[in-house]
Amino acid sequence: MCKRLIALMIILFLLAIPQPTLAQSYYFVLEKMTVDVYWNEDGTQSLDYTMVFQNDPSGHAIEFVDLGLPNSSFNAGSITATIDGKPVEYISKSEFEGEGSSGVAISLGGNAIAPGGRGTVHILVGEVRNVLYRDSDDDQYASAVFSPAYFISSVIYGKTDLTVTFHLPPGVQPDEPRWHSAPSGFPSTPSTGLDGQGRIFYSWQNPNANGHTRYEFGASFPASYVPASAIVRQTAPSWIPKIDLDALVPLGCVSFFVLTIGWSVYSESKRKFKYLPPQISIEGHGIKRGLTAVEAAVLLEQPLNKIFTMILFSTLKKGAAEVASRDPLNVKVQHPIADNLHGYEKDFLSAFQETGNKRQKQLQDTAIALVRSVSAKMKGFSRKETIAYYQDITKRAWEQVQAAGTPEL
Repeated sequence: MCKRLIALMIILFLLAIPQPTLAQSYYFVLEKMTVDVYWNEDGTQSLDYTMVFQNDPSGHAIEFVDLGLPNSSFNAGSITATIDGKPVEYISKSEFEGEGSSGVAISLGGNAIAPGGRGTVHILVGEVRNVLYRDSDDDQYASAVFSPAYFISSVIYGKTDLTVTFHLPPGVQPDEPRWHSAPSGFPSTPSTGLDGQGRIFYSWQNPNANGHTRYEFGASFPASYVPASAIVRQTAPSWIPKIDLDALVPLGCVSFFVLTIGWSVYSESKRKFKYLPPQISIEGHGIKRGLTAVEAAVLLEQPLNKIFTMILFSTLKKGAAEVASRDPLNVKVQHPIADNLHGYEKDFLSAFQETGNKRQKQLQDTAIALVRSVSAKMKGFSRKETIAYYQDITKRAWEQVQAAGTPEL
């Protein structure tokens, strides 16, 4: 009896001692996703998502879905969601922790999808504004482009039966609209017809898609079916300054060149770069240390041109590149490329060895890869604590760039 009592006391004592937990990674299959995209007569967009998740037995319980949205011009109060038909407990714009700067955090609460379990998440987004652009081939047409949510490749595996359906504005006639080229793996010609509201629809389906690839779908229709004020006109962003080139030091000229690139990438990626992958996540604990100034700037969601300027500044400081000429401006990349460069610095310099659209595409790819890299590094760490930690560090790093002669944006 005494031995049993002692053994019981030992067990209770051991249970009372905090034990280190094994960190579980998210790991799941997105079995099916359907997205109905409604292009409304007032020029806004409404979204209807249905996602079927199969959580891996080794994965962490899915407690939150961070849903990225096309831009920040959405009505958070218009968003509702359910998990297996049950209303979710909490939806927050301010607590969005997914990649990118726009979206909502959807808490599954007591209905979290357990390891090995399956769950259907249904999300309705009532209003997203500033989503239509002038068609590049016809000024009388509006261009409607959309990319459905996708997830970082490290947390997802298997195939996804993906269906995307566009519902065009009321009144559009069958012979007026036209669809854009479909992504690889989807039929070049979508299914067409009239929905229950008598609106023309285009529908693309690929049963062998995946949940970690960014697919882009598009259509154009006469702009007369929506208010002219709803069509975004691409003008130079406010961060493009008026600069006297003759007054700039060489590094300043380089910075202006980066601004020019920043604008070209901005104009191309306004509907792309800002719509970054959402992720299923749980807020981690502790500060992620060891980020570079550039990575910290990405985490703090600094403007794209500022990030490019910081990357170029770091490559110049390391002697990996130099300003070869000013008029025309030419940045010479040193060969062989130094071993002490970060991957994003090498990618950045590689882009500078291209011209025209190839350079623009590589810069965009560099930016997206950098964001994904920072997101992967942040897994298991507190984003809020890390942002607070790097605020001053990033500020001082930018001051060094300015001290070198770079004009403040």
